[in-house]
Amino acid sequence: MENNNNKPLNVSEQQAIRMEKLPKYLEKGVDPFGHKFDVKDKICDLINKYKDYGKEQLHEMNVQATIAGRIMSKRDMGKIAFVNVADRDGNIQLYIRKDVIGEDAYNLFKLSDIGDIIGVSGEVMKTNTGELSIKVIEYTHLTKALRPLPEKFHGLTDIEERYRRRYVDLIMNKNSRDVAIARTRIIRSMQHYFDGLGFIEVDTPILQSIHGGAAARPFVTHHNSLDRDFYLRIATELSLKRLLVGGLEKVYEIGRIFRNEGMDTKHSPEFTTVELYQAYGDLSSMMELSENCIKHIAKEVFNGQTIFPWNNHEVDLSKPFRKVSMVEIVKEVTGIDFSKINTYEEAVEIAKQKNVVVEKHHNSIGHILNLFFDEFCEEKLIQPTFLYGHPVEISPFAKVDEKDPRFTQRFELYICGCEIANAFTELNDPIEQRKRLYKQLEEKKLGNDEACEVDVDFIEALEYGMPPAGGIGIGIDRLVMFFTNSSSVRDVILFPHMRD
Repeated sequence: MENNNNKPLNVSEQQAIRMEKLPKYLEKGVDPFGHKFDVKDKICDLINKYKDYGKEQLHEMNVQATIAGRIMSKRDMGKIAFVNVADRDGNIQLYIRKDVIGEDAYNLFKLSDIGDIIGVSGEVMKTNTGELSIKVIEYTHLTKALRPLPEKFHGLTDIEERYRRRYVDLIMNKNSRDVAIARTRIIRSMQHYFDGLGFIEVDTPILQSIHGGAAARPFVTHHNSLDRDFYLRIATELSLKRLLVGGLEKVYEIGRIFRNEGMDTKHSPEFTTVELYQAYGDLSSMMELSENCIKHIAKEVFNGQTIFPWNNHEVDLSKPFRKVSMVEIVKEVTGIDFSKINTYEEAVEIAKQKNVVVEKHHNSIGHILNLFFDEFCEEKLIQPTFLYGHPVEISPFAKVDEKDPRFTQRFELYICGCEIANAFTELNDPIEQRKRLYKQLEEKKLGNDEACEVDVDFIEALEYGMPPAGGIGIGIDRLVMFFTNSSSVRDVILFPHMRD
């Protein structure tokens, strides 16, 4: 609600003072919210180029610069002032003198507040204390900030507030800006790597009439024109495989996925993945591709760094990634060898002894093996590890292992106990795929609300013939968490969902 003076009610004292300055800008013929400004220099470039020059050297060089940025601090000493200005990649001190920029411009500067955005042109210099600065010759007001920034030394310390007001977090916290920029560069590096291998990037539908391609609960929405419900996609898998049937052979998609599930440090209901499918590949192809992709990112984005801290561990990317089966790791950690368990009843009894909860839809030895891995082993996979040999019951889209039909040709990549990627030798037998999906339907009836639905059109597509293929999904948010040493997925998503 607003009053007759167009001033919002219940504003703070500082906001009111700032708003009272707006007419003063107009009296000077200055738009408080500015116009285009020709930025010629980035602050970080100036620092990198001139930080090692001495005071006299810079004076003789007479280097001119034009920058724009936000006022982060100011010391007004009457006829001179020192101002710290920040742009996206750096900050620098401005040295402003009334007798240099003129009385009118200086009076305009005196209207400024911390948080305002300004543009300046001037000479790059060093102060007597050796601080790289810009001696301002021309001063331009660009945008008035009506709200004050958080207090300098404490900043935006409340984590919930950082996520809710990400724009303020980005202003105040350099690390938040660095993470946001690193995320973009990581995605770009993945595209460089995949494109270099001959893959093409595609787009597939977000609205889907059948949810499939993963075990997850979907979001439901309604299409008014068609008068029917649709799901927001829980995976891009089935659409991308249709493209393999169509002969595109090497495809990937980087896109948003939506799963109507809980939120914690590893999970967000809206997240980003890359899914990739390679005709004539298999599980080993995806192992090689994912390991090389991660090492490529480290080389291209992080200057060849091989040791990355994450979750209080040091992760070494210089070594080959470990490969271990689910049966092997469960035996290693618990001493129980599921390859020798032959009956469901025996598996249930062992689960009871270990206090592992078995639900109705956990109706096979494979389900219970997976429960044991989740309960006892997942968090112990610190160094990059390919976990393979998943039970067929939990892998409806993966080919069966020819050596042991109880398991599939599937792996998950773990780092610091966190699943980063999930890959298959893709099931391309339409008869077997139909059986697997109807098996999922039975699980759904038993209470597994994450079970896939039967996508009849996808089975029909397989009947036209899909080449043998390898496929992988990589969680981009979690990968960014790893590379930026972030402890929560909310740190790497610019606008995470929050409770009211």
